[in-house]
Parts: sequence; structure tokens; C-alpha cells
Amino acid sequence: MNNRLKKTSVWMPLAIALSLVAGMWIGSAFFNGSGKWSSRSKLDAILELVERSYVDEVDTDSLLEASFPGLLSRLDPHSVYISAKDLQNVNEELGGSFSGIGISFNLLNDSINVLEVISGGPSEKAGLLAGDRIIAINDTVVAGQGWSDVKVRSSLRGEKGSTVKLTVRRHSSKTPLTFDVIRGDIPVTSIDAAYLVAPKVGFVKINKFSSSTYSEFLTSMMNLVADGAEKFIIDLRGNGGGFMEPAVLIANEFLPAGSPIVSMRGKATPDSRPTMSDGSGSFLNNEVVILIDETSASSSEILSGAIQDNDRGLVIGRRSFGKGLVQNQMELPDSSAIRLTIARYYTPSGRCIQKTYAPGTDYDRDIVNRYEHGEFYNADSIKLDKSLAFETLHGRTVYGGGGIMPDIFVPNDTMGITSYYLNVLNTGLIQKYTFDYTDRNRARIETAKNAVELMRMLPEDDLLLQDFVSYAQKAGIAPRWYYINISRDLIVNQLKAMIARNALGVQGYFEVFNEVDPTVKSGVDALSNGKAAFPITK
Repeated sequence: MNNRLKKTSVWMPLAIALSLVAGMWIGSAFFNGSGKWSSRSKLDAILELVERSYVDEVDTDSLLEASFPGLLSRLDPHSVYISAKDLQNVNEELGGSFSGIGISFNLLNDSINVLEVISGGPSEKAGLLAGDRIIAINDTVVAGQGWSDVKVRSSLRGEKGSTVKLTVRRHSSKTPLTFDVIRGDIPVTSIDAAYLVAPKVGFVKINKFSSSTYSEFLTSMMNLVADGAEKFIIDLRGNGGGFMEPAVLIANEFLPAGSPIVSMRGKATPDSRPTMSDGSGSFLNNEVVILIDETSASSSEILSGAIQDNDRGLVIGRRSFGKGLVQNQMELPDSSAIRLTIARYYTPSGRCIQKTYAPGTDYDRDIVNRYEHGEFYNADSIKLDKSLAFETLHGRTVYGGGGIMPDIFVPNDTMGITSYYLNVLNTGLIQKYTFDYTDRNRARIETAKNAVELMRMLPEDDLLLQDFVSYAQKAGIAPRWYYINISRDLIVNQLKAMIARNALGVQGYFEVFNEVDPTVKSGVDALSNGKAAFPITK
């Protein structure tokens, strides 16, 4: 054994012993041997030990920042931490407006396809047109750079008054065009569509509950009344909620004076009285139907529950999400925030529709589990907790503990779904074809004032389908006419609806698609036959 090894064999045990002694000393310094430190003190001690003794340099602020989401997730599924860099985007979603350029778009074939230019917005003022393809933003080329929708939005949004340079390809121009767009305030609308879906029946699609939702709703409803609407369908499918107040105000428009709308109970309000309607609503005598599905949550369920429990109208569709918790967003000194659950809300019958999130339950897989159990297709597959039975105003039985069960169940529509349809859908070919079709024919179809006029301009259904099948074949999807014929109506309707979306905006899509939507048709039927007349008794 050489001298170096001999020396190592002597001092290594000594070093280890000294390290152990030092560790014991540090531990005693922190904990004083009491073993009664609180968890908060323990956290401080652990962080101090990490800073003093961890092998590498550690940014403890970043370490803590990364731990906050997990910490809050242990409370319930809806208490969340929002970092300072994400807070502005989160607030914009519900705040009613943001600064941007005023377009809607999709990302296809490595270019940003402009679907709609918001009237009076910055892009319209700069000269952009629907159908333009944005190929570069501030001289950064989009193609081949792995751009995502999130990256596009963050690049187009920015401080009011700032300028973004867009390079655009236009069908009518052989060379790229350049536009300098000055960002401005862009309204975030809550109403996707408001039109007469049938004689005297108004249809309103609400996509979220934001600060501007109630005023948008009232404007839409008054316009529908002017067009002759006497009965209404309010579509809350896909509406994940948002602010509670607009849902309460919309419910108030339909409920007679003294009707309970919602109540909340938490540490600060253990015995809160329900919010009551004041009788000032403009639609107290109009029949109403609410459409829901498994993604209708929170404020959507408050509105649906208020209408259902007061027997004021019908709820149609599939069982809602089941979110009965109320969050309050509190901003922290560093401009981050926590959205903390502060109460449970209860519908007028006294039920809390929050589904279980107890340890051992897979909360995030609940919707998948419903699908696998057949709930989307058969009402008998729905598992209701019969111990949580409540009564509506006129004695109908409703259940808590897992969303709102509709009065009329409409299964998920699988008619026409084949392997061919799924292939063209999943490869984005329906969307690509309809955008290209709209682009090629824009000069002609942009003269259409509404969906009815537009549909008259399109080829006959068989010709449109044949053209699409040829387009899909060139993209590598071989024609399989046995399956194509089964999916014919579904494909043709989606082609027409997407062309209407590209030419007329999002309302055009609903005007076409709703013609064959079984849930909308069920709502129209219920209103036409007086089934939604107050009070609902069975």
C-alpha cells in the first residue's frame, strides 16, 4: 500500500465522523432536541439545511415556486397557484378584453390562417383580410419552427399601442404582403351565437361566464325578441364556468320574485342565506331550455340548477361536470396569485353537486370513466347517489353529489362515425379542405349575408362530398365508399358548418351545425310542445 492510500485510510473515517457530528450539531441547533416543531418551522429548517449543506448551489425561491402547485393540489382539485408570468393571461380570459390584433386563426400547414378579422379591430384597420396566411411575425418565420397556438397568441398579444409586423400571403397577391398592426383593446366575447333556431325560438350559445357575459346576454336576448323570439334555448355545453355573478344575474332574468338562486357555505359564511331573485327580470314569462353536457361546470351548473330546482324550465343533454366549489382569487405581493376554494355552493333545493375528490378517487379520470361505463350513451348507466335525494319547488326528485342530471337525457350522437370519418377528422383534413375551399371561393361567398344564403351558394351535397374525397385522396386517405356512404351526412354537414365558420364567423357554424344537432332538436321539440312551460311538474 503506497503512502497516499495509507493517509487516505487514516483521514477518511475521521472526515465522516466529523460530518456526522456537524450534522447532529446543525440538527440540534434547529430543533433544540424538542421534537415539537411545527411544520412551518420544519420547512424553514429544511430550506436552511439545503442552503448550507446541499452539494450544489440551489435557488430556494425557485424550489419553493415549483412546490406551490403541488401544495395547493392537496386541498382540492380546484385550488391552484398562478405564477406571476401566467396571471395576466388567466385574468384576460375572464376580464372581458385584452390587447392584441383582433383576429381568430388556426394553425395549419405551418402557417397561421386568419379565419376572422374582428370588425373595427386593429387588424381590420391595418388591412388584413379573412383568408390571409401569416407566414412571419416580426420577421420570424413560422414554418418549420414548431409554433404552437399558445406561442402564436403570446406573439400577437402585447401592450396596447405596441406594433407587431406581420408578413402575409394572400390568394390574390403573387408576393408576400407586410402589415404593421398597432395592438389595441380586443373584446373577449362570451356569446358565440344568438339567432332564431326555429320560428319564435331563440338560441343563445354562452362559451364562458366573464365580466361582460351578462351585458352580452341581455343584448343578444333583446335582439332575438326584436326578431320575434318568444321562447329560448341557452346552450351551456362546453362552458366550464367562470365568474358566478353573471350566472346569478342571468337566472334572475327568468325567475319570479323571491326564488332562491344559489347559496354558499364556508368558514366565513357557515349559515349564508341564498341569493334570491328580485322579480325584475325581462323574461319571467318566456319558456326556457338549458342545454348541458359533461363539460358544463361551475357557473353553468349554478344557472342550470337554479332553473331546474325552481321548476322554471327544462335542462336537456347529459350529466354536467360536478363542480360545486367556489374559488376566490387572491393576488400575492409578487404579482402571483392563489385561487383558493373558500366555500361550497348549493342549488335552491339544498344540494351540492360537487363530485367526490376524496383520497383514492381519480378525479381527473372521472369523465373518461363515465364514457367507459356507457353513461354518454345510456341514461341507465348513470350512477346516482340515492342517499343525496332532494326535491324541487314542485316536488320533483333531483340528486346531489355528482353534477346536474338533465330532465331530458340526449345520448352522445355516434351516427355516421366510421374509420374513414375518424381518419379524415384526426388528420385535420375537414378543417384544411374547408379553409382552402373558402379561400378559393371567397370573392363569391363573402357576399352571403347569412348561413341560409351561403348554403345556396355551395355545390350539391354529393358534389361537395366527391370533391372532399378527392382532396383527401391526394392527402393520402384512400376512398372507402362503403364507409364514406355511412358517414355521408356527418361529413357533409361538418364541411358546410366549417365553410360557414370561415365565411361568416362562429355564429355561421352553429346556424348550420345545429340543423342536425340532436340536443338542439330536442330543445326545439320541448319548447314547441309546451313541455318547458312553468311550472315543470314531472
